[in-house]
Amino acid sequence: MFGKRRVGLQFRLELKRATSYRREDFIVSPSNVGAVRDVDAWPVWHAGALALVGPEGAGKSHLARAWASRAGAAVLALSDGDAPDLTEIRGRPVLLEDADRGAPDEVLFHLINMAGVPGGGLLLTGRSPPSAWPAQLPDLRSRLNALAVAELPPPDDIILEGLLRKFFRERNIKPTDDLIPYLLRRIERSATRAREVVARLDEVADAEQRGVSRALARQILDNDGDTLDLFD
Repeated sequence: MFGKRRVGLQFRLELKRATSYRREDFIVSPSNVGAVRDVDAWPVWHAGALALVGPEGAGKSHLARAWASRAGAAVLALSDGDAPDLTEIRGRPVLLEDADRGAPDEVLFHLINMAGVPGGGLLLTGRSPPSAWPAQLPDLRSRLNALAVAELPPPDDIILEGLLRKFFRERNIKPTDDLIPYLLRRIERSATRAREVVARLDEVADAEQRGVSRALARQILDNDGDTLDLFD
């Protein structure tokens, strides 16, 4: 009968989905609640600025973009090397992601100085603490060392399970009951890896007309060289 769903095996349309940064989709657990609380404390950050740090896949972009939406912040991208017109963003909140990856010293220095003006604010993201970021200007180094820091750890089991379920839902997949516990024991703890594994399961299940199951996951992870099954 048309429209009937089968566990783990359905026809799915390949749709390109925009990444969602909705705050309600951000998964909070005991491991990251402190960082979430620090971000939510805006606009009373010390000197108007906060650095949100953590490894790749910890959720920095999601939490930072959700804050930017709530705060009405200007979102800067310095990857192309172009310096922004700081006069246009003075007196408003600003988000600068990947500030540890070569943001020009002068720009970063002025952004931090502007953070404390009325209406301002600055959220910086990076993989390491600001004290480890490169800086040639002595005045910038002192400001980086003084920044308040909120740290996101790698996803714990609560977060990783929530991410896996979210990625399966986005692809209209109903996994077997034993699949997610199995993946929690085997995959790297990052949102990036969780998304990759779900996408790979989807591709192989469609190609082979199989259900999305623990057996399929084991085949894929073994073939991909991910042999971290310490509990099986």
